[in-house]
Amino acid sequence: MSTAVVIEAPGAHRLVAHEPREPGPGEALVRVHAAGICGSDREVYQGNRPPGYVRYPLTPGHEWSGTVERVGAGVPGSLVGRRVVGEGFRNCQVCDRCHAGETTLCRAGYEETGFTQPGAMAATLTLPARLLHVLRDDCDLTAAALLEPAACVAAAALKANALPGEKVAVVGTGTLGMFAVQFLKANSPAELLVVGTRRDREALSRAYGATDFRTKDQELPDDVDVVIETAGSADAARISAGLLRRGGRLVLTGIPAPGADGLDPTDLVVRQLEVHTVFGAPPDAWAHTARAFGAGLLDPLPLVTHELPLAEFPHAIELVGSGDPKVGKVLLRP
Repeated sequence: MSTAVVIEAPGAHRLVAHEPREPGPGEALVRVHAAGICGSDREVYQGNRPPGYVRYPLTPGHEWSGTVERVGAGVPGSLVGRRVVGEGFRNCQVCDRCHAGETTLCRAGYEETGFTQPGAMAATLTLPARLLHVLRDDCDLTAAALLEPAACVAAAALKANALPGEKVAVVGTGTLGMFAVQFLKANSPAELLVVGTRRDREALSRAYGATDFRTKDQELPDDVDVVIETAGSADAARISAGLLRRGGRLVLTGIPAPGADGLDPTDLVVRQLEVHTVFGAPPDAWAHTARAFGAGLLDPLPLVTHELPLAEFPHAIELVGSGDPKVGKVLLRP
């Protein structure tokens, strides 16, 4: 029997029978291969996600990969059988932000797979076919399940616009941080520093292309051209800004707790720092990610430490929040 996870309300979930929803015009039905769990899924389960960014009851799952099984009217039949990943934001396509390619800022309001729309912690997922990104036929779908967080980092990398020969750095050594290392390495930097709190991430950071690894309590440089922050704390944001040369470029991807002390505006102005932020991934970042993955520039598999069935959803949520350094990316397999 096909099943799906449903979070009825914070702290309450059920495993229910799943009936695929037939694709309507412009839609595709995808057989889910794997769905990843991240901190935002834990927020949904615990009830910590901000109002307006979740709608209960809900099937979670915004990180996923799968294979197209059926398509609705107006969708090319050639999609059937293709391996795919998909964008999460259900944008309107007609507002000025959507026309500018900034679909994560859609003026019609926030709608996203796995948060306000049914997600991929189920046997199948039906969604607008325009959100799909087709992968190579020989790709590893387990690895591809991590392309959603990779796409968020791709958005940061595109904003950072690191040039060959520049000094670059990543602050944070989680899933996002390790993808940031890979994207920055692809731009042929002169130096690639990773700053974290866990020394056990040094080997993986260097395997992905880092030329230096330091913990935040070590002496740090102040002449870096580009920094991508992925740790999601006010402390990490301040450390990131401190790494930069005057006129350097900073991209923040982490979301600290509300009310956190921010960057010093005087420091930003006096040193003329260029600061960008990222919330989700627009289409160009997804396309960039799919190309990089297809070209072999991204290697997500070393980040996966656990693959569990849907029935172990509560255990998966516990693992993600355990703080155990042996826990990396946790996937659920329908």
